[in-house]
This record gives sequence, C-alpha cells and structure tokens, in this order.
Amino acid sequence: MSGSAARPNILFIMADQFRGDVMGCAGGPARTPNLDALAGEGVLFTNCCTVAPLCVPARVSMMTGLYPHDTGAWDNAPYALSPEAPMWSRVIRALGYGSAVFGKLHLHTDYGDIIAREDVARGYGFETVDETSGPHAACRARTHMGELWKTMGLWDEYCADMRSRGKAPRAKPSPLPLEAYYDVYVGRRGREYLEGYDGEEPWFCHVSFGGPHEPWDTPEPYAGMYEGAELPPPLPPVRDRAAGRPRGEYDRLLETRELHCDEKTAREIRADYCGGVTLIDEMIGGLLETVRRRGEWDHTVVLFTSDHGELNGDHGLVNKRNFLRPALNVPLIVRTPETARRGGRRSGGLVSLLDVGPTLVELAGGTLDYEQFGRSLFPCIRNPAQTHRDYILSEYAGEIMYMDREWKLAVNRHGEPCQLFRLAEDPEETDNLAGAPEYREREAALERRLFRAVSENRRLRPVLLQMPVPAPL
Repeated sequence: MSGSAARPNILFIMADQFRGDVMGCAGGPARTPNLDALAGEGVLFTNCCTVAPLCVPARVSMMTGLYPHDTGAWDNAPYALSPEAPMWSRVIRALGYGSAVFGKLHLHTDYGDIIAREDVARGYGFETVDETSGPHAACRARTHMGELWKTMGLWDEYCADMRSRGKAPRAKPSPLPLEAYYDVYVGRRGREYLEGYDGEEPWFCHVSFGGPHEPWDTPEPYAGMYEGAELPPPLPPVRDRAAGRPRGEYDRLLETRELHCDEKTAREIRADYCGGVTLIDEMIGGLLETVRRRGEWDHTVVLFTSDHGELNGDHGLVNKRNFLRPALNVPLIVRTPETARRGGRRSGGLVSLLDVGPTLVELAGGTLDYEQFGRSLFPCIRNPAQTHRDYILSEYAGEIMYMDREWKLAVNRHGEPCQLFRLAEDPEETDNLAGAPEYREREAALERRLFRAVSENRRLRPVLLQMPVPAPL
C-alpha cells in the first residue's frame, strides 16, 4: 500500500465546461451522488470562479498561478506551455510523489501527434501519461484513445458524426458505444492506474474528463436520462440600461447567430448536459471506490474542479467566452482526511481557479518558491467562514473582469467598461448598468479598483511559456 501519514495521496479530478451550479450538492438538477458524497466529506466552495472563461488560458493560468495578462495566453490560439515554465505539478513530483495524468491537459494544443509529445507532459511533472484531446479535436489528433477507436472500427463513424453536427447547438447521442466514449475511457484509465500502482512513494493522479463540454453528445443510456425531467428554465437575455455603452467580446457572441439558443433547444441540450454530468459522476465514483479498495481512503486528498462553465441557453446563448456567472462559476470540492472526520461544510467566499495549485502543494507538505498569484485554501478548509479573497479577476481576449461580493465590472480591450452588474440586487446578471449616467461614479470607482488589482497581480519578468506548436494531423 502506498502513501504515508505525512504525505497523503492526491487525486486531482477535472471536468471540462462543468457548471458550478449543476451538481445536486450545489442545488442543481443533475444526479451526482458521488460528488454529493465527496462534498459531504469535504468543503464545497460555491463561489469559485475561473481565471479565464476558455480552456487554454484557464488551464495555463491554473498550472502556473499567473493571469493571462502575465502569460499572454488570452485565447485558444495555437499555444504551448513550455515545460520550463514554473508550475506546481512539478513541485508535487519533486516532493516524492509518483505522478500520472489521464485525459485532457490542453496545455500544448490538443491536436497533432499527442502520443509523440508525451515528453512534454512529463516535463510538466507527470511520469505516466495518457493524454486525450477535446471531443472536437479528437479527429485532428493522434492519441491512445483514438488508436483504440481505430482498432474497434469506430474512428470513421465518430469523425463523420463530428463533421455532421455543424456549429449550431444541437443535442444528439454519440455513435460511440458507452464503453468507448471518451469520458468512460478516461475514467477507466485512471482506475487502472490506481489499481496497479505499487510504488513506495505516495501517488498524485490527475484525471481530466473531456465532458460535459459540447457538442452535447452524451451516449445512451445517459442521453435520455433527463428526458421529460423538470429542469431550470434558461435565464433571460441581458438588458442594457444604456444603449450607447462600449462594446466588447460578449457583443461578438450576440452577433454570432450559431451561438443563439431558443428555449426548446435549451431544454434539449440541458437534458443532454445533465446526462453527461451524471455519467462523469459515475466515473468519479469508480475512482473513489478504487481508492477505498486499496485501503487508502483515510490518507487521500481529493480535489474536483473545472476550467470554466457553459451558458447552456442562459441569456439566450450557448458556449463560454464571457464573464456571466454560468460561464464563470466552476465547481470546487476539496476533501481531506481531516475534513472527512469533521463532516462536510460549505464556503461561499470568493476563490479562484488559481488557488488549486497552492492548495494541493500545501496539502502535499510543500511550498511554492516562485512568483505566482494563487493562494492556498488551507485556512478556508480549516475554517470555511474565513474570507479568502476580497475580489476576483478573470480575463479573456484582452478583456478583464473585476468582481467583489456586490459588483461585477468588465472592461473591453480598450479599457472601456462594457458590463456592470450590481450583484446584490441582480444575482442573475440580467440588467447591464454599464454606461448608465446614474452609475457613472460607481463605474469609475470600480474601474480604479480593477486596474489597481491588475497592477498588484502583474509579473514583472517574462515567463518561458512559448514553444514550437505542432501542426494538425
């Protein structure tokens, strides 16, 4: 049996585009008994926000503890995080952990020959590597999962299905049989690693699911699991208080007709999404049961989170790439042997996806000795009522959002306020006050806070983040 009292095993689980409000333990509509049980033994952070509402910038920031304005990773452009960049996963490996990753990293693009680039992921601190791409990129990538699909005669059918879906939102079950579906593959590979691990050192296992990311292709029987179920109706479109407010990236979403979603389509994709969430929950249950069978549950840390959320028809749109709560809010559950003995608690304080790395490093018994802006949640794990952050920053495509407990302000790439919400009175963010004369003084004060916050969280020295980007297959 691996592990030690001083250094617990670490199971770090991610899902892609997983909303913070969808789990049962968060009051959501999806059946998630395993995540609910995990929250019952840990701390559920209900106000965790992504540092960037898009895959690559969110994941690069999470791994480095730096903001997009520090890394230069503002979008999903071809980008690769250098293994020479400082990152907390390497610190955990250096503390004497056997380390592995299964599933989606999306730190060095998720297309091309990913098998040939396994040394890149090893440079990030993972000894055992089985990386997958996201669902859309799977047909432009060479992965162990894709090679398995080819041997099973499923590759051509899967890629034909991806091509047939188009850009408009649409729920349709995957042609893959359940046992070959990408989230099932990732969960199985994580279980196999844990079942076979026989190292003397404790293990650090990162399992990263590709779902419930669109294209809403949950396989049966999960695809039909929520058909006819009562699901929350979508939030109404955002209203502008001032017609002449400055425009930003959110307005590009409004202009992109393929991202618009009527109520009927929203109902269909929400049902499919909940099915995908329940499928992932069952895969997580298998991972947790494997740890229990190994006799290691009493000295294992589990952290579950996501890179960003998904609108799923809220405000009349799908996708992410915006600072509205459905895209910004992500789940965060931290379970430790100590929290399990104490019982589950909740924290409604502001926390950031940046805080994942410092938290896991401290729980592993280490410290970070390089400049970064994440903060360990260890004090909040001991006392969930403690204030962790006074504000949150999130960034995308040159735009920056500032949020505290009462207000949210977003400025476009020219520094002009384009979104302003009074959260205390408008928690659903349906009334955009940006540009309204009666809020001009408040807007100016929040602008000053935003730019002061950016200044306080700016790395002064350049970081090694770029490396040659491979071509698609």
